[in-house]
Amino acid sequence: MAGQQAKKKSALVSTKTEDRLVSMEKIRNIGIIAHIDAGKTTTTERILFETGKTYKQGSVDDGTTATDWMDQERERGITIVSAAITTFWDLQTESSVENGHYRINIIDTPGHIDFTAEVERSLRVLDGAVMVFDGRTGVESQSETVWHQADRYGVPRICILNKLNLIGADYDGSIKSIKERLGANASPIQYPIGIEHSLRGVVDLIKMKAYTYSAVEDTKLKEEEIPAELIDTVKKYRNELIEAVAEFHDDTLAKYLEGVELNEADIKKAIRAGVVAGKFFPILGGDNRSATAQLLLDAVVEYLPSPLDVPPVEGTNPKTGEQEKRYPKNEEPFSGLAFKIVTDPHVGRLVYIRVYSGKIAGGDAIYNVTKQKTERVGKLVLLHADQRELIEEAYAGEIVAVVGIRDTSTGDSLSDPSHPIILESINFPEPVISLAIEPATKSDQEKMGLALQKLSDEDPTFKIKSNPETGQTIIAGMGELQLEVLVDRMKREFNVDAKTGAPQVAYKETIKGVATAEGKYIRQSGGRGQYGHCYLRVEPLGRGEGYIWESEIKGGAIPQEFIPAINKGVIEKMEKGVMAGFPMTDMKVVVYDGSYHDVDSSEMAFKIAGSMAVEDAARKAVLVLLEPIMKVEVSTPDEFMGDVIGDLSSKRAQIRGSEKRGLETVINAIVPLSELSGYATKLRSLTQGRARAYIEPSHYEEVPSHIADKIVAASKISA
Repeated sequence: MAGQQAKKKSALVSTKTEDRLVSMEKIRNIGIIAHIDAGKTTTTERILFETGKTYKQGSVDDGTTATDWMDQERERGITIVSAAITTFWDLQTESSVENGHYRINIIDTPGHIDFTAEVERSLRVLDGAVMVFDGRTGVESQSETVWHQADRYGVPRICILNKLNLIGADYDGSIKSIKERLGANASPIQYPIGIEHSLRGVVDLIKMKAYTYSAVEDTKLKEEEIPAELIDTVKKYRNELIEAVAEFHDDTLAKYLEGVELNEADIKKAIRAGVVAGKFFPILGGDNRSATAQLLLDAVVEYLPSPLDVPPVEGTNPKTGEQEKRYPKNEEPFSGLAFKIVTDPHVGRLVYIRVYSGKIAGGDAIYNVTKQKTERVGKLVLLHADQRELIEEAYAGEIVAVVGIRDTSTGDSLSDPSHPIILESINFPEPVISLAIEPATKSDQEKMGLALQKLSDEDPTFKIKSNPETGQTIIAGMGELQLEVLVDRMKREFNVDAKTGAPQVAYKETIKGVATAEGKYIRQSGGRGQYGHCYLRVEPLGRGEGYIWESEIKGGAIPQEFIPAINKGVIEKMEKGVMAGFPMTDMKVVVYDGSYHDVDSSEMAFKIAGSMAVEDAARKAVLVLLEPIMKVEVSTPDEFMGDVIGDLSSKRAQIRGSEKRGLETVINAIVPLSELSGYATKLRSLTQGRARAYIEPSHYEEVPSHIADKIVAASKISA
């Protein structure tokens, strides 16, 4: 039988008490990840209801969820920021309820691609994840994206097929898509009893027992014998499961090879070993009924790793340059990673931290190794969506929020001042869309700058810059929805009204050839003059390689102290662009010769010389424009397929193929972002509102010359 909710009191008391009750092997730091609308937040709400964190299961449709607490989230029915919640679960399958008392730290992440930073930073600090799939469609576009994000960070996962009670549910097809599209070694550990409206429970393939339920709010699972008509099918799936996992545990494998019947414990040991190693992904099935959360919670604590099961965190000692490991032990020196910043209306700036080793308490001095600054911890806060609970200490393996550290940013490494260590940071994608923003009134002007800075502090993909020629403030991000939400938050949270311009595509400039140029800056106007002189070579790089700087100066043609100044001048010119005012990328710049003056040479002179040389070299090397290309997936009824493909083709789309998925056809294409303005509205019009599109950034490509000429001309008019 499944586990049960912890006593209400135990879920609400101070974690100082809880940490003495819950050993580290009974802590689970997990994320709920998925494609948008697969049911992530609803899955989280079921868990909270079942564990006693909420007394009524929240609904995304009704705007009553605990994790989607922002006004914009409840109005739009989507998750925008990752929400962290601590809850507890008692596993009844162990010898006693107390021994089975688990602490689960849950992060519910957004599914919309505009908020991909929330997923990225959450996965960086999690030990495991629950991957939710829509049981009607299986793997979707964002499913692939977040799956590969989890692969990149080595996060073990369990899978759940949700919405199997809805029309179009396809259990076998969904499992096939997980195996084929994700290349995952995955097998079901449950089989549904019924499908669509007839779904009434699942068969546990490990215990070979049936568990049934009735109403949505039904919290009781009824254990039964497996229906006779399903016996052959579930035996087949059970045999496939055993074949898939036996190799992960030596004792289980030995029994399997000897032909010994495997018991429940044998199979669970093998599943857990495979999951923790990141080599096996068990699949559960269900719907939005509360009772199914019991089986999911049991799987979370039985199969996903504790902080002790994952490899120790590795980093670099800044004093020695040597690699070091930090183990998840309270007696180790403190180390942690800041992965999220939030401006809380009640307590101010909150910094979310994953504690990897040691412990911290309010009043402790900690060292920000990234910024090389010592900060003082004010208060420690236990997180429950938008509710905060003060705690005394935080221990290895925990996720907490800290009040009082002002200079720490997302991705910064924090440590004991006497034992510094630099951990791997978090990488975020570059913005693909921007727009001009200005205060609605003069009184909003000062407040707008502060509001934008705080929002940028929270979201690493949200960038702010000023155009020195026009005085305009430009904001940039991953999509129109992200920018729309941020502007709305300015009004609601900071009382700042702002006017925005039309969204602009984030074009970039690059070069196609190799060229050299000389930069010489000489000024003589009485007194000390200015002298900077360098020769630069520019070379193209592959897409996405960014910028590489090298120096080939030998024999003192340019003193070493002036080399960084040349690089600074190059970077400043690349940020402003040469062709049409867009930033330059995918370019290697080499300084290979030059000269200096004993008296007149300065950093400023060499910076200007570097800027002059790189502009001249870039013009010689054949400048081209790059544009962001989006991956587009359109799900449409068959009757509109021709119209949808025709419309995409008119937008310079490359159709990559189509496939039947449930009752719809899914069209895959790549399309320039500049062609997709207003696409959602156009698609609704074409298909009577019955199709939907999923769009995410793919890569940058060269803009066709006839279109590039128009963009360059327009940029000169607006300059």
